[in-house]
Amino acid sequence: MTERTTLTAQSDPWIGTWKLNLTKSEYRTGMLPRSRTTTYEAVPEGMGMKKAVEVVNADGTRTKVVTGPYLYDGKPYPVTGAKDYDASSYKRVNDFTYEATRTKAGKVVQTVINVISADRKTRTVTTTGTDVNGQQINIVNVYDKQ
Repeated sequence: MTERTTLTAQSDPWIGTWKLNLTKSEYRTGMLPRSRTTTYEAVPEGMGMKKAVEVVNADGTRTKVVTGPYLYDGKPYPVTGAKDYDASSYKRVNDFTYEATRTKAGKVVQTVINVISADRKTRTVTTTGTDVNGQQINIVNVYDKQ
């Protein structure tokens, strides 16, 4: 395992606002949203991260999903606003990659791989699993740092 450096809020590449790039994203299943913006913020030392995702769905309805605060310790943390899952657990692979496991009522429903580019300007999120209706999902979202 690669040794991980200690990041501060100022140097952590995740902190900030990320906007979905619709032209670069790939929805092999499911509906492409009109927009999606993710904001990561650090919480006080040792308390981890907090994440908010604001979505304008294909039909124009709005959704806000909030996770955190959470740590990259593999333990489940509650999620509000998501219909497909009610908790997520996180494991940081390195400073630019983390893996998340989403669960609904304790059952794993989705796996997410989240990677930031070396220049810190692009974030690619690959999600596989099932939605609330049991339908397979396979999505690659590409975000630009704002």
